[in-house]
Amino acid sequence: MELLIISGLSGAGKSQASKFLEDTGFYTVDNIPPEFMPQFASFCTSRYERVAIVCDARSGDSAQSLLDALDEVKKLVCSCKLIFLEADLPTIIRRYKETRRLHPLAGKDGSLEDAAKQERELLLPIRARADYVLDTTPFASIGQLRLVLENLFGSDTNHGGIAVNVMSFGFKYGLPLEADLVMDARFLPNPYYIPELRVQTGKDPAVREYLEQFDITHSFVDKLEDMISFLLPHYAEEGRQVLTVAIGCTGGRHRSVAVACEMVKRLKASGYAVSEYHRDVTRA
Repeated sequence: MELLIISGLSGAGKSQASKFLEDTGFYTVDNIPPEFMPQFASFCTSRYERVAIVCDARSGDSAQSLLDALDEVKKLVCSCKLIFLEADLPTIIRRYKETRRLHPLAGKDGSLEDAAKQERELLLPIRARADYVLDTTPFASIGQLRLVLENLFGSDTNHGGIAVNVMSFGFKYGLPLEADLVMDARFLPNPYYIPELRVQTGKDPAVREYLEQFDITHSFVDKLEDMISFLLPHYAEEGRQVLTVAIGCTGGRHRSVAVACEMVKRLKASGYAVSEYHRDVTRA
């Protein structure tokens, strides 16, 4: 049996990770007390091939209980890995503000910042024992967490456990903060100046056909694919989980969208796990 134990900071994505692992074939249980883990693992051994357990440990005692339970479980299960999810403090605070939930260590009048700092300190021993530490801070969407988990624990078609997030954007709306690589497509012929194409986007066949009639478009996409394919294995060796490639044009509606769609298609054909996001395509 393959057993994954998921722990980490509140707001880092533990519950979402459990849902995604369930989609890949794991039998999942959310928020089981650490003391019950060895018995539960023993129960599952002859019943399930892949099990994922979310275990919160928000006090010094429960943190030690989780570590003790982990030692017991590893005596029962040959393949047992601990995943620790974290995010930086501003991201944790932002996520809690968005959901309007109360942090488990914060009282009704308590400080969210103090609670998050306290939890981070309490969970340091668990983080130190983790087989995988996943920092969800740079993830632009929960889909990126799914891609990372699919690469680590899904099929064997991934390339070194790295996921690729390809996004388009408009320079006039600012650079995307999550971008690792930024490519400028503003030198390509602009469909905006073709009246019948202005209201369309880079997802529409007519816009793509317009761009594809130019040799410079093919050269740009070919060279971009070659560069990304060269870089990805090296980033994977460094331990990077997600690489975000941002392709921009003036408004983020035509050229960048068309190039991003083509890159997604090519990278998927090469076997990479790829997500697609068009930040500014709906803007006027």
